[in-house]
Amino acid sequence: MAIIKVIIPAYNEEKAIAKVIAAIPKDVSEIIVISNNSTDNTSNVAKNAGATVLAEKKMGYGYACLKGLEYLSNQEIKPDIVVFLDGDFSDFPEELAQLVAPIIDKNIDFVIGSRGATLRERGSMTPQQVFGNWLACFLMKLLFSSKFTDLGPFRAIKYKTLLVLQMEDKTYGWTVEMQLKILKQNFTYIEIPVRYKNRIGVSKVSGTIKGTVLAGIKIISWIFKYTFK
Repeated sequence: MAIIKVIIPAYNEEKAIAKVIAAIPKDVSEIIVISNNSTDNTSNVAKNAGATVLAEKKMGYGYACLKGLEYLSNQEIKPDIVVFLDGDFSDFPEELAQLVAPIIDKNIDFVIGSRGATLRERGSMTPQQVFGNWLACFLMKLLFSSKFTDLGPFRAIKYKTLLVLQMEDKTYGWTVEMQLKILKQNFTYIEIPVRYKNRIGVSKVSGTIKGTVLAGIKIISWIFKYTFK
């Protein structure tokens, strides 16, 4: 049986994180929540729900994910598959089995959960998120012949593939960096349609003008960086 570990970056998600953890299939080997400088009770709630909890003081989605990878690198038994999942309960964690199936059954390197319009709850993605996703995927298709339709945070990847990617982005560019490196290094990938609902609480990125602008700049800069690399 494949060893699957889940990494969940979380910033002030005390109201959602226990629900996320409870919905993750029980055959997952370990759930790792990285409290990204949370000022609420996220860490205690996650720990009481059964997760391994790490603390990352440096603010940024990428910083939190890298903290999780550092933790995995120090374990004696490494996972076969790593799943990334948000801590706001906007994804459906019970769909994790669908994401890892192509890796287990077909030896695919990377699987992304695609939040198609027909499967999204109304209001779950802001207009700027929808446009930003469309623009990023359009540019990747134009410049790299990509078939990606989304930058969704719910994703699964072989641990060995993840190590080869040598992820480095510290903030908003983590998801697009991963997809660009998958494309540039010719790893196999596939998208699986997943449902998406309104998050619990307010988004720390798309919920603010500053967050939206900074995320957009970072995503576009990664795309053009790889275009000329």
